[in-house]
Amino acid sequence: MSTAYLFSGQGSQYVGMTKDLVETFEVARRMVETANQILGYDLHGIMTDGPEDELRKTKHTQPALFLHESILVALTNHAHVAAVAGHSLGEFSALHAAGVLTFEDALRLVQTRAQLMFEAGDVIPGTMAAVVGLEDDAVRHICAELNGVDGNVLVPANFNSPGQVVISGSAEYVRACMPVFKERGAKMVKELQVSGAFHSPLLQEAQQGLEEKIRTTTFSEPRIPVYVNVSASPVTSAEALQECAIRQLTSPVLWTETINAMWADGIRSFCEVGPGKVLQGLVKRTLAEATIDGLDTASDVERHNTQIQEQL
Repeated sequence: MSTAYLFSGQGSQYVGMTKDLVETFEVARRMVETANQILGYDLHGIMTDGPEDELRKTKHTQPALFLHESILVALTNHAHVAAVAGHSLGEFSALHAAGVLTFEDALRLVQTRAQLMFEAGDVIPGTMAAVVGLEDDAVRHICAELNGVDGNVLVPANFNSPGQVVISGSAEYVRACMPVFKERGAKMVKELQVSGAFHSPLLQEAQQGLEEKIRTTTFSEPRIPVYVNVSASPVTSAEALQECAIRQLTSPVLWTETINAMWADGIRSFCEVGPGKVLQGLVKRTLAEATIDGLDTASDVERHNTQIQEQL
């Protein structure tokens, strides 16, 4: 059975993440030390001890997720993995897992990405909201109708699963428009706790800053296909993956299409690599027949490696 690794994005973090991994595995301890040296501060201390408000800051959340996911990749037997994909920030973990980026280079890119996104929210106030219970095309149509009014931005940002789309844009305008989605049939519209309008044109300046860093970073040919957010298609070229990484900040995350594309390509087993079970839930709502698993803790790693060894 073909398996894909899926890497979690912002919102999956929790205080205490990686704690048991570091206590159990020497590899995890070494990677934490390397990360703290590269970043210039004790990220792992924030991950394990919080406070939660500090971990939730974009500039800390994104490196924390990448570090946690990279440790899991280093600890697991993934010879059986046929493809990878990552949700937003998770795409950088996917690029590392596929051999496109070294751990050190990917972490530096993630640090830059996180800082630029954090700063963008201060310069141009933006927010995001989850729209539940409307068809994807209905959300697209409403956003197209409302986007650009009086210079305000309102765009679909994340297509997470059938009936669950996240919108993004100018902070006060998004809040003012949320009732429109309810009036058009949404079961729920809820603002998310984020620091900016991610995956929208409001991050154009941040994207330009990240592009400069990406252009000077070595992207190697992937060992396995990487299904990218911007097109939901498998990419096997280092040059193309570099371009997709640049475009990602201002483009919507086509996650539902990604999962469906993987299924169409013969992938039947999906393993979420990272904290929590958000992506497992999204896969379940998209593909009722898929086999779903998750890797987060030390016990998950040991169970997973035992299962793979038995299958080989």
